[in-house]
Amino acid sequence: MTADAGPFPPGFFERADPSPDRDFYGPTRLVTHIDERAIDAVGSLYAELGIRGRVLDLMASWVSHFRSAPETLVLLGLNPEELSVNRQARGAVVADLNAGAGLPFRSETYDAATCCVSVDYLTDPLHVFSEVRRVLRGGAPFVCTFSNRCFPTKAIRGWLYSTDAEHCAIVARYFELSGGWERPVVQQRTPVGQPGDPLFAVWARKRR
Repeated sequence: MTADAGPFPPGFFERADPSPDRDFYGPTRLVTHIDERAIDAVGSLYAELGIRGRVLDLMASWVSHFRSAPETLVLLGLNPEELSVNRQARGAVVADLNAGAGLPFRSETYDAATCCVSVDYLTDPLHVFSEVRRVLRGGAPFVCTFSNRCFPTKAIRGWLYSTDAEHCAIVARYFELSGGWERPVVQQRTPVGQPGDPLFAVWARKRR
């Protein structure tokens, strides 16, 4: 299934900067991209869902926002220096999810997967979501969290021209179109109207 499948119009997955992501993310950025309240909301959700065991953190960086690290946290990201200083991780793989290859892991080897403030950069999300489903065990969750911040030249055009509510609907549609997931759950995890960065979450479990 290609990124243009389903209800997405032509150009939806294009970006202002189509250059290789490895070039853009080459400089090390040891910063957080959401504020402390939003970070706490991410950790709260992971704890609420009981994410533990062997966990894959996609498009990862130097922090993963778990309140308590899972037993085995494996990172997949683009900047090796950032990945190397993530204190919660037990392993890391440098890989570009927009390069078209599959995930470099065996099927049904993970108990959960997360993707924090990065789903808006995927240019072929249905392929990625299908690959995540493949490497998860039955009943395992894939949790996508995001706010209203991004690198605008690297986010897909469809995301840039959508509202917060539409962002949630877009990610839920990724789950539906990639197949093999239970009904996705959509929530705003920070109080509506609260100052600071809002934190939204969409997640689903792999069908058993």
